[in-house]
Amino acid sequence: MNIVQGVKKEFSFIKGNYAVLIISWILVDFAMEIPTAYYALYVLKLGATETILGTIGLFQFLALASMQFPGGYLADKFGRKWIISSMTFGVALSYVLYAVAPSWYLILIGAVIMALCNSTYQPALQAMIADSLPAEQRGMGFGIVSLIASASTTPGPAVAALLYMSYGLVDGMRVGYGIVVTLFLVAAFLRLFRLKETVVSKEKPSLSEFFKSYPAAMKESFGVWKKAPRSLFYLFLSLLIAQLGFSTVILYLSVYAVDELLIDKVVWGLMLAIVPVTTIILAIPIGKSVDKINRKTPLLLALLLFGAAILLFAHGEFVWLLVSLVTIGAAQVMMDASFGALQTDLTPRDYRGKVNGFRNFAGCIVMAIGNFAGGILYENFSPQLPFMFAAASIIPAFILALLLVHEPEKREE
Repeated sequence: MNIVQGVKKEFSFIKGNYAVLIISWILVDFAMEIPTAYYALYVLKLGATETILGTIGLFQFLALASMQFPGGYLADKFGRKWIISSMTFGVALSYVLYAVAPSWYLILIGAVIMALCNSTYQPALQAMIADSLPAEQRGMGFGIVSLIASASTTPGPAVAALLYMSYGLVDGMRVGYGIVVTLFLVAAFLRLFRLKETVVSKEKPSLSEFFKSYPAAMKESFGVWKKAPRSLFYLFLSLLIAQLGFSTVILYLSVYAVDELLIDKVVWGLMLAIVPVTTIILAIPIGKSVDKINRKTPLLLALLLFGAAILLFAHGEFVWLLVSLVTIGAAQVMMDASFGALQTDLTPRDYRGKVNGFRNFAGCIVMAIGNFAGGILYENFSPQLPFMFAAASIIPAFILALLLVHEPEKREE
C-alpha cells in the first residue's frame, strides 16, 4: 500500500491542464510521426531537389518565427487557452494540403500555413505547461512530456512502413497525412473543451489587437532580457548554436540513409522507432535525476551525445546507424528534461510567454538558415559536409553552457 501511495504522490502533478495537454500530445505526436519517416523522399518524389527541400524548410521556419512575438505577448496578456485551441484547428487544416499536393509547390504553401498557426500557439502551450508544474517536479514533468511523446510516436515509423508497403511512397504518404488531419482535429476539440485558463484577463482578444500588438510584442519580448538572469540568455544562446548545426542535417537523414547508406526504405522506417523507444526507457530516470541532482549536467551530456550521434550517423555502417539513433533518443530526453526545467527555474511566471516567444523566434531563424544551408551543402558539395558542420557546432555550444550557464539559488514558481 505504501508503494501505491508513493507512486500516486510521485505523479500527483499529472492532472488538470497538464493531463489534457499530455493526452492531446499523444494524438498529435503519433500523427505527425507517421509521415516524418518519408517526408523528404515524398517531397523529392513530387519534383523537388535537395536544395528545394531546404528552401521549403527555410520558408517554413521563417513562418514559424514570424508569429512567436505576438503569440508570446498575447499569451501573457489575454491568456493561453484561446490561442492553443484555435491554432490547433488551423494546423489540422493545413495538413490537408500535404495530403492532396500534386507537386512540391502545394507542400510549400501548406508548410507556411502550418508554421504560422503553430508559431502562434507554441509560446502559449509552453507557458501553460510551465504554469501547471510545481517547482520541485519540473524535471519529472518535462521528462514525462518526452516519455509520453515518445510512447505515442513509437508506432509511427512502423505505420509509415506499413503504408509504404501497402500503397507505395506517394499514396502511402497521402493516407498518412489524412490520419494527421483527423487526429489533429480530435486534439483541437479536446483542448477547446477541457483546458482551463491559467492567466486571468478582463480584456477579450480580437483579431485587430493581434496585428496591432506586433510592435509592442517585439519590444517587450526583447525587453525581457533586461530583467531575466544572464544565465537564461546564455542558455538560449548555447541551444541556438546547437540548433543551427542540427538543422543542417535533420531534413536529410532519410535521404542520406536511403541514397548514400543504401538502407531499404521499409527498414529505415522501422529503424526510426529506436529513437522513441530509447526515450521511453530513459525519460523517468533522467527526469528524476534532473530534479534530485541538478539541471546542468544532463544538459551538457545531451550536447555531447548529439555531437557523437551525428558523427556515428555519417560513418556509414548499419550498426553505427543503429547506435546513432539510440544516442539521439538519449540526448533528446536529456535535453528536454534539463533545458525545460532550467528555463522554467530562471523565468518569472509573468514573462514566460514572451521568453518562449523570443526563444522560439530565434530558434526558427537559425533552423531556417540551417535547413537552407544544409540543402546547398548536401546537393552541391558533399552529402557528408552538413554532418561535419553539425558535429562541429556542438563545441562552442558546450563551452558556452559549461562556463556561463548557472542554476539559480532560488527557483521561480
